Amino acid sequence: MVNMMKFTGTKKYVATRELEMAVNAAIALERPLLIKGEPGTGKTMLAIEVADALKRPLIQWHVKSTSKAQQGLYEYDAVSRLRDSQLGDDRVQDIEHYIKKGPLWEAFSSEEPAVVLIDEIDKADIEFPNDLLRELDRMEFFVYETQKLVRAKHRPTIIITSNNEKELPDAFLRRCFFHYISFPNKETMQEIVGVHFPKLKKTLLQEALTSFFEIREVPGIKKKPSTSELLDWLKLLLAEDIPLEALRAKDNKKIIPPLHGALIKNEQDVHLFERLVFLSKRTN
Repeated sequence: MVNMMKFTGTKKYVATRELEMAVNAAIALERPLLIKGEPGTGKTMLAIEVADALKRPLIQWHVKSTSKAQQGLYEYDAVSRLRDSQLGDDRVQDIEHYIKKGPLWEAFSSEEPAVVLIDEIDKADIEFPNDLLRELDRMEFFVYETQKLVRAKHRPTIIITSNNEKELPDAFLRRCFFHYISFPNKETMQEIVGVHFPKLKKTLLQEALTSFFEIREVPGIKKKPSTSELLDWLKLLLAEDIPLEALRAKDNKKIIPPLHGALIKNEQDVHLFERLVFLSKRTN
């Protein structure tokens, strides 16, 4: 039976109405929720906050370039069993001793519905998503070493994130409910900052946000700063007690913001911004 609890965001996570609807639609449809968006838009944090809001256990699977779908189910350590056999260890008689449960097995065997995060699925091989289709559809898998079928006690809520590094297979996409997290506008960003820095002065926030969005809009910038980088920058501004005037452009000329290393993360973008500041000063 579908748990009808609704996700409405949390005190620590500002969710748009569209995102709330996407989470609840995926739960109602019993489909994995595929989340895409720029790095730093809260894709990974979403699963953590959904689990917290719905009071469900959270099981995380952070995918790497070397990850295989089988690892999400279980891994059989044949090498350890062979070594123990050579040493005369009695444990070799129990093959289950050498089977390590993966995150999906943990979720399937949970005594209450879990939230499963499959993070950055596009990092793995292109066949990785397709290799999970049957298990995600049927909520069961077979352990060949023990000849046992593992079936989910409760259907977990599965949240899958992607940074769009590679295209995902159509067969996989058909089985997901999709949502793209747009980069927050200035008003939403104010809400997000307010969660982390509730006592931040409005004047400092406005100047910081102006500088932040100006950097993001610089033509040709290679890496736009993300929400998490803005929060790091604000933390530094407060820690170093940077005066408000240091963020303001004198005579309406552009300036390089203080501690910009928290926002601009490669030398090409630093040089680009320096050239634009230089040109702005020459034309004013």
